Amino acid sequence: MTANKAFSSSRRLCSLLLLGTVLGGITAPAHAQQAIPAPAGAQPAPAAALPGSGIIRSITVTGNQRLEPETVISYMKLRPGETYTAERGDEALKDLFATELFADVGIRFNNGVVAVEVRENPVINRIILEGNKRLKEEKINPEIKLAPRQIFTRTKARADVARIIELYRRQGRYAAQVEPKIVQLDQNRVDVVFEIQEGPRSKVQQINILGNEKFSDGELRSEMLTKQARLTSFFSSNTTYDPDRLAYDQQKLRQFYLTNGYADFRVVSAVAELTPDRRDFIITYVVEEGDRYKFADVKVESAVRDLKPEVLQPILPMKAGDWYDAKQIEDTITRLNETAGLFGYAFADVRPQFERNKEDKTMSVTFQVAETPRVYVERVDINGNTNTRDKVIRREFRLAEGDPFNSVRVKRSQDRVQSLGFFQEKLEVEQEQGSAPDRVVLGVDVEERSTGDLQLSAGFSSLERFLVNLSIRQRNFMGKGQELRASANYSSYSKSVELGFTEPYLFDRNIAVGVDIFRRDFSNFNFIGGGRQRNTTYEQISTGGQLRMGVPLTEYMNLALRYGLSRDEISLSRENFFSDPDGPGPLPLQCDPLRAGRYLCDAIGERTTSSVGYSLVYSTLNNGLRPTRGERAVLNQDFAGLGGDVRYLRTRLSGAKFFDVGRGFIFSTSLEGGYIHSFEKARGPGIDPVRLTDRFFLGEPQLRGFDIRGVGPRIQRVRFDEQGNPIIEERRNITDDALGGRAYYQGRVELEIPLGSSGRELGLRPSIFADVGALFGLKQPPLLNIGRFCVAGTGEQSTVLPGVECPAGTAQSTPGFREIYLGDTAKPRISVGAGVNWNSPFGPFRIDIAKALTKAAGDDTKLITFNVGTGF
Repeated sequence: MTANKAFSSSRRLCSLLLLGTVLGGITAPAHAQQAIPAPAGAQPAPAAALPGSGIIRSITVTGNQRLEPETVISYMKLRPGETYTAERGDEALKDLFATELFADVGIRFNNGVVAVEVRENPVINRIILEGNKRLKEEKINPEIKLAPRQIFTRTKARADVARIIELYRRQGRYAAQVEPKIVQLDQNRVDVVFEIQEGPRSKVQQINILGNEKFSDGELRSEMLTKQARLTSFFSSNTTYDPDRLAYDQQKLRQFYLTNGYADFRVVSAVAELTPDRRDFIITYVVEEGDRYKFADVKVESAVRDLKPEVLQPILPMKAGDWYDAKQIEDTITRLNETAGLFGYAFADVRPQFERNKEDKTMSVTFQVAETPRVYVERVDINGNTNTRDKVIRREFRLAEGDPFNSVRVKRSQDRVQSLGFFQEKLEVEQEQGSAPDRVVLGVDVEERSTGDLQLSAGFSSLERFLVNLSIRQRNFMGKGQELRASANYSSYSKSVELGFTEPYLFDRNIAVGVDIFRRDFSNFNFIGGGRQRNTTYEQISTGGQLRMGVPLTEYMNLALRYGLSRDEISLSRENFFSDPDGPGPLPLQCDPLRAGRYLCDAIGERTTSSVGYSLVYSTLNNGLRPTRGERAVLNQDFAGLGGDVRYLRTRLSGAKFFDVGRGFIFSTSLEGGYIHSFEKARGPGIDPVRLTDRFFLGEPQLRGFDIRGVGPRIQRVRFDEQGNPIIEERRNITDDALGGRAYYQGRVELEIPLGSSGRELGLRPSIFADVGALFGLKQPPLLNIGRFCVAGTGEQSTVLPGVECPAGTAQSTPGFREIYLGDTAKPRISVGAGVNWNSPFGPFRIDIAKALTKAAGDDTKLITFNVGTGF
């Protein structure tokens, strides 16, 4: 065989090895299925150093395009003047391949000349992804290490394929396939194409459990996070296979058995197998339950002077004879640590010691509290706040540098920072060892979120029909914790402009001050025809403002003081409620009780209200915006009479409590009541001393299942037919006017239901609820009972009682009406229903479906209610 033939055979063998093993399935598209060509004019290069030996006189490099010969030589250990051997030639060959710059390399030694022939790897022109629909390019590209203008190597391409497949596996797409291909271009350049076949999500078709005798398969599956794919689990994301979730489910099984007394339980094996079609998985657990244990002696031993065992013993929740529960052990350790924290021991070491008796199947537990020094706060570290100033966060801490450590104050600090509403949910204050054993560093890593609301919307609500709303609010103005707000609203029945500002810490002292100014134009209405038609009754224009100040009395109690001044103008429609709208005389004299009712005629006019009030607030809520635990009680009183035309005392009392009942369920209950007492003189017989616009009203949205102002005292006008009989069967013949009340109460119980990850991402928060309430305590107004309206030939109008005919000579006679007073009772109105909050792209949306279970005569019910920014 000649030297050239031997060289050629060696090169072909190397090329097959490279394309078959190193490439690992990487091929070019059909239109570019060809080997990477050698440089023009170059001879084929061998893949191994040919034998030979001698002194190296010179080294030559051929076939290089981008690299200088000196650069290629620098990668080898061969130098002129040294001895060349076949072994050193093979070593140089490996060194050059290790650079991953060359697709092929050959070395020959002839008469003292080392000839190095190379074929450089191509340069990447661009990276192309094809077939990816479920994963966008912005998610895949960061995982690809190959990049334009880099050297292409098969090793990097294979690594990129593995990373892309791993991305799809994280999504549960285990059938995903990625085939990399190269498209050769001129100038030794290539396009790298990753052809992706995503495949479907791999579901968990079945979960088998072997070895369980005490609990059924269904009970154990219910404890797992992974669920079997069924039609009922269409919206669940836990039916996809996830190896991390498989490990988590093993821990859930262990936790379940340990909390039920099976201390020896273990998962022998957990195997996930692909179905024959390689689309889904079947998971099989093999478990060993063991015996069930009870607690024997449970005691505490303490080496800390301030923590006596007799003081700690009552904290233990378990007693001898109770079934063993590992969760109780963990909770007890937490309680003992918290108790130690109350005494300033931040790093108390509580270790449970177990003594198992397999004969009588009991477990003795001794909680040993090791000796530890009392701890002081070394410093407070705050990280992550880019907009909020440090002092806004620090002033919410109940501990400062140098203070004795107290776990209750740490928890309270965490709740207060969380209640600001400026940061992420589930914020935590971490405790770390300080520079000495008796020092602790408190740290909080915050993630700032949107604290501004910019809302520009037009929509439709069941309360105000068509509406337009423009509002802007910043709860953390300039990062100082100040609140600035402005709003303008326009709807069919109300128009308003409001401005407000609140400084929570005046001159860096815990004194809050604020100011509000407003202009409100409100149109009251009654219902005609059972709620199918609204008729505007009176219009109220209010202009005024309020000054506010708040100070803390204790850690959980605050006092807020306020002074308000407003001017109200109340008027009636001249067309609908005046008998002689074009006649002379002052406005009140033109109000016609036959058209408006005496209660409306008494309300019109102008008056000034000057009031001073206070609010006493007690709150232990963990979050002021979306609480999950804690309670809140508020006492409000406002006295009007410091000047002005109105004198009354309005009192309100409310309370609420929230419970985290586990698994994401939040249960809440609330109760509220109020009463208003007038200090004005009697305004006439049958006229309530409290003006119509100062009374309480109840209905939507406070009491779901009832219409707006649908509960409480009201007057209904029932028309007579031509024979003088009341038409009460047809609601279109009844006009309904809500009068409000002087006293009310309302209560609510609600359970917020958690959703899966898909529902949470959509911002859905469903709940079920029950509401109760009543509005009452009004003095009954004079009622009209008119049989017919009689109009004489001169145009003069008169009325007669029911059953009485109009006088002779009457030119026109029309049926009258009768007024009925209803709804003034403390009897509870009860409704139940379900609703959902949705943080939609168009702003917050709430819809409720509620059914009134009990109601009083005259109440207006409503089955469905709904009400429709952008954060910055």
